[in-house]
Amino acid sequence: MGDGRQPPDEHVIVAIRGARRRRAERHAFHAGERASADGCVALVGAGPGDPELLTLKAAKLIQRADAIVYDRLVAPAILALAPLAQKHYVGKARSRHAMPQEAINALLVQLARQGLRVVRLKGGDPFIFGRGGEEIEALAAHGIPFEIVPGISAANGVAASAAIPLTHRDHAQSCVFITGHLKDGSMDLDWHALARPSQTLVVYMGLQALPVLCRELAAHGLAPHTPAAVIEKGTTRKQRIVTGTIASLAGDAQAAALESPTLVIIGSVVSVRERLQGCIAATRAAEVLPLRRSGDVDVPAVAGVSAGP
Repeated sequence: MGDGRQPPDEHVIVAIRGARRRRAERHAFHAGERASADGCVALVGAGPGDPELLTLKAAKLIQRADAIVYDRLVAPAILALAPLAQKHYVGKARSRHAMPQEAINALLVQLARQGLRVVRLKGGDPFIFGRGGEEIEALAAHGIPFEIVPGISAANGVAASAAIPLTHRDHAQSCVFITGHLKDGSMDLDWHALARPSQTLVVYMGLQALPVLCRELAAHGLAPHTPAAVIEKGTTRKQRIVTGTIASLAGDAQAAALESPTLVIIGSVVSVRERLQGCIAATRAAEVLPLRRSGDVDVPAVAGVSAGP
C-alpha cells in the first residue's frame, strides 16, 4: 500500500466478512434488512405432503428458525431441516386437538416476545382452511411483525398427483373450495350453487361428510353419474385414489377403508384421469433434498448436478 502499511491477509478479510454476515443473520429473520428485537413470526405453508414440494423460501426460513410451531400433517423430513430449533406440536385431528386455536395464538405471541424467529408451519397453504387469517390477526393485535409464505395447497398438489386437472376447457370453467367438516350433524352450504354444472368442487376434510355431501348435491340437481374421486394421503408414498360417481363414491370409499387426510374432487374433470390410465407415473415422494450454498443462495443438492462452482 502507498502509506507503507501491509494489505490485510486474504484470510482475515474472509473472516471479517463472515463475522459481519453471521451477525446480520442473527438479527434478521431471513436474508433481508428487517430485524426485530422482539422476534417475529412467519406463517409458512409446508405443502400437501411430499417434502420435495416445499418451496425454497420455506426451507430457508425453517433452517434459520429458533422455534417451529407445527401441525399434524407436516412431514418429519421437513422438520428435520431445523434440528436445533424448538419444536411445538399443535396438531389437530377430528375431535382431537393438541391445543385450542386461542392457545396457539397465545403461544406464537409468547415465543416472538422472547426474541425468537418463529415459523408457524402449516400443511398445504396457511390461507386455505388453515386458520392463518385468525393467527395473523392475533399477531397484529399484539404488535408482532409477521410474514406469510404460501405453500402448494392440498387442492392443486393432490389433484396434480392424481392427474386430475381442476379446470379444463371441456369440463370446468370454475373451481370451488369447500370444507367438509360437519357441525351439529349438518352441512350449512349453498347447495344450489354447488350443484351447478361445468365446475369442479374440491372438498377439504370431507371423508366423514361424504354421504351427506353426495346426497345433498344429487338432491339439488347434480347428475348422479357425475364423476368423483377421493384421494387419501395425497402426494405421498401412501397415496390411494378411489374414483366413482356421486351416487357410488360414499360406498366405494367405505369399502376401501380410506382414512384421513383425504381430498374429495367432484366434477367431470375426474373423468380425464380415467382416460390417462397407463400413462400416469407412480407417486414416489422423496426425502427433502439437502440444501447447498451456491453464492448467496441455498439451492437443492441433486445427485449428479453441480450446485455451483
